[in-house]
Amino acid sequence: MKCSAMRLSVLFTMCLLIAGQLNAQSIEDEAVEWLQEYIRVDTVNPPGNEYRAVEFFARIFEAEGIPYETAESAPGRGNIWARLEGGDEPALMLLQHTDVVPADLNYWTTDPLSGELRDGYILGRGARDMKGTGISHLAAFLSLHRAGLPLNRDVVFVASADEEAGGEFGVGWLIENRPEIFAGVGLLLNEGGSGGRTGDDIVFGVEVTQKVPVWLRLTAVDVPGHGSSPRTTSSVTRIVDALAILRANPFPPRIIPPVDAYFKGLAVGRNDDWGTAFANMSLAVQDPEFMRNLHEDNPGRHALTRDTCSMTRMEASNKINVVPPEAWAELDCRILPDRPSEEFVANLQSLIADTGVEVEVIMAFTPAISETTSRLFQAIERVTRELHPGSRVLPSVSTGFTDSHFTRDQGIVSYGFDPIITPNGEATGVHGNDERINVDAFRRGISDMRAIVRDVVYN
Repeated sequence: MKCSAMRLSVLFTMCLLIAGQLNAQSIEDEAVEWLQEYIRVDTVNPPGNEYRAVEFFARIFEAEGIPYETAESAPGRGNIWARLEGGDEPALMLLQHTDVVPADLNYWTTDPLSGELRDGYILGRGARDMKGTGISHLAAFLSLHRAGLPLNRDVVFVASADEEAGGEFGVGWLIENRPEIFAGVGLLLNEGGSGGRTGDDIVFGVEVTQKVPVWLRLTAVDVPGHGSSPRTTSSVTRIVDALAILRANPFPPRIIPPVDAYFKGLAVGRNDDWGTAFANMSLAVQDPEFMRNLHEDNPGRHALTRDTCSMTRMEASNKINVVPPEAWAELDCRILPDRPSEEFVANLQSLIADTGVEVEVIMAFTPAISETTSRLFQAIERVTRELHPGSRVLPSVSTGFTDSHFTRDQGIVSYGFDPIITPNGEATGVHGNDERINVDAFRRGISDMRAIVRDVVYN
């Protein structure tokens, strides 16, 4: 019996290898074409029109003979999902959002929806955020279907709407109205982490938690009048005073455990001043000069050390010589996930109380952190170590938010991770100009993603 079991195990492994070798080159070639086509699907949000992405995926699933379901949360706001059935282990979900942010044509060197292949890069809005990762999920999902081998768990593919605007018409709506999609799901891959290369050193960051978005509107009301006769206060001066107070009083730094672990990981192998500081961030953040230097050198890492607010929108009078009765400003605040948003808002209100400005919460999520002891995290560590000897995997904290906050609230262990490797400092254009993805890195990321998924779903 023992010899028979060993022969079966070897045979199964050989089948996996043969299936992978036969499928790999084909699916990587397909993935490049899929991504170019996917970028050309206009899902700019607003307004979204994610039904177009649903049609894109539906055509592929129909050609592959994979059953799928769709639902619109509102006219045009489409969502699509499919499930490969397997064993009784907690299901693995591959989650992506199909909407993308707008692009300013005046600052792009190509049509943002072109999917142009130029100088070894695919260009277009969504190439990185997150249509590239979405196609990586698709390739992994289809490779499992094509192999036809027994799975130890269900694998669920979900492409949802509206993440870029908060997910109300996407994952948030699906959890509320189609809860069966998430039934039995215990592990999830989403956006939020990837690989970075500095010289020969490769570090993979896996997002396990994220700063909590708290979007606020500040509103001031005062006596209106003619611009030629300014009063001692106005709605506009009240808003300006409130913003000036916030700018002059940044929130104090604090290092929470996931952030501390991330920086300690970055310190490994570094013999410079940054390495010394990263090894003991609780001490380093007490030095104002270090904080200034960190902010200048790497705003993203600096944002992990404190709560932040970006001033993003303002409105007052619609005529230059009219002092308006009302003025407002909006803040994109992101807080570390170690306290409730209500506490943060109360502190901010207290800080600007003397200005007479009212604070309204537009949106606030709940904090949650995913453990790093799961089968999926172990697979990421094992596969990246084998495929990229000497590389390291670090749990990380995202300064931005993703739909993972919805799924973590459901008790699903959720990670932001795409194994694509990017040289540190290389411009990717995420939410900016000429968003791009390196074709060779994308193809390698497809292969690595498939290997990670296979590690999880095959015994």
